[in-house]
Order: sequence, then C-alpha cells, then structure tokens
Amino acid sequence: MMIETGFSQVAQSLLWPVLTLVALGFVYALWTGGMTMMEAWQRWRNPRYTALRVTPDLSMEELELSVIRQIEPVRLLSRLSPMLGLIATMIPLGPALQSVAAGQGQQALSVFSGAFAGVVLALAAASIGLTVYSVRRRWLLAELLNVRKAREVAA
Repeated sequence: MMIETGFSQVAQSLLWPVLTLVALGFVYALWTGGMTMMEAWQRWRNPRYTALRVTPDLSMEELELSVIRQIEPVRLLSRLSPMLGLIATMIPLGPALQSVAAGQGQQALSVFSGAFAGVVLALAAASIGLTVYSVRRRWLLAELLNVRKAREVAA
C-alpha cells in the first residue's frame, strides 16, 4: 500500500507541470502555425523566397542539419502533445472515479471537464504541429534539392 500511495502522490504532483506544458505547446503551435501562414503568403507573393539560408562555405551536410534544426521543434510538438494530453487526462481520473464511488458525481464532473480540456488542447497542438511539420518539411526539402542541383551544375 505504501508504494501505491507514493505512486499516486508522484502522479498528482505531475498534473500542473503537464498542464503547463500542454498550454505552452498549444501557444507554440498557434505561433508556429501563424509563422507558417506568413511564410506561405511570402512564397505566394515571391516564388523565389527561401527560408534556407545558404552560404557558399556551408557543405550539403550542414545544410541538411539546418533543415532538421528548423523543423525538429514542430516534429517534437506533434509527437509529444498527444502523450502529454493523455497524462493530463489520466492523472485526475483516479480521484474522479473515487468521487463517483463516494456518490459525489458533481465533483467528478468538474474533474473530468478539466481533464478533457487538457487532452483537447494537446490534440489541437499536435494537429497544428503535424500540419506545419509536413508543409515546412516539403518546402525546405525542395529548397535543399535546388541548392544541390545548383552546386552540381556549378561544379
């Protein structure tokens, strides 16, 4: 029983940090989604727009690493957000079920609504992150291909 109590206390102490991460992830998803929409507008207005900063002294490997560095944060957002949402849902589930068993249904409802709000925000952040990742990856890989072709012609 002592280990179960310890696990429960550790899990409960994780709720606020997880909810904070979910909120930060959602804000970051909105921010990066807005940035991607601005970039799309710039690309529409100027077909030669590039987000990849190319200098002659950078090797192709360094450019590839630059592409990965640019898109890795949204990739992580799209992968980690659903897990954080699940954690945000599961932590309050135990106390809510105890409230239901004790006949305090109204208290359980308030806990459930907060838990589900966390998972909804996390899934929204993951959806935006996956969309941004896919679009930006395609753009950056096309730019990288153009650089590769230009360097092969110049060589």
